[in-house]
Amino acid sequence: MKKIYLIRSAKAEDFSQGISDFERSLRGKGLKEINTIGSYLALQDISPDLILSSCALRAQETAIELSQKIGFEGRKYFFEELYSSSYEDILNIIMAQEDEDNSIFVVAHNPHLIELSNWFSDENIAKLPTMGVVSLSLEIDKWIELESKKAKVEFFIYPNQFKYYMPKQIKNTLPR
Repeated sequence: MKKIYLIRSAKAEDFSQGISDFERSLRGKGLKEINTIGSYLALQDISPDLILSSCALRAQETAIELSQKIGFEGRKYFFEELYSSSYEDILNIIMAQEDEDNSIFVVAHNPHLIELSNWFSDENIAKLPTMGVVSLSLEIDKWIELESKKAKVEFFIYPNQFKYYMPKQIKNTLPR
């Protein structure tokens, strides 16, 4: 069995003159989003074998901050293709990974993550908010065996789900 976690980068600073979309950094809200989602993942004992991230600044920062939050010290790879390419390009990057890696975090951007999520599963996800996570499980042994509509959505979470009610276990792990 293989697992893929499609993760949209956390909230970045607004567009401003002189800063390209690629160079936008995380905002304070983005760091809070990472803390919330990272706490949830840590409480569920979810950690990948590998992290693949866009090399856009906000995605790199998301991957690094999330790694720290869940205590992941493994391999992280940054790809320009995860920023500007199609969902098919992201799929090809996943399919090229080593088969001993059973769980992969993919930190990237919309609309490609939504398109990829909907390619993997019959469940139609219309919007993936910042720091949203779609967890997919696949009954395969090799990454090259990925097929459309063959994944099961294990969960779909995003920070605003915890806006009005946050379990004590998560609240207790957040910085004050």
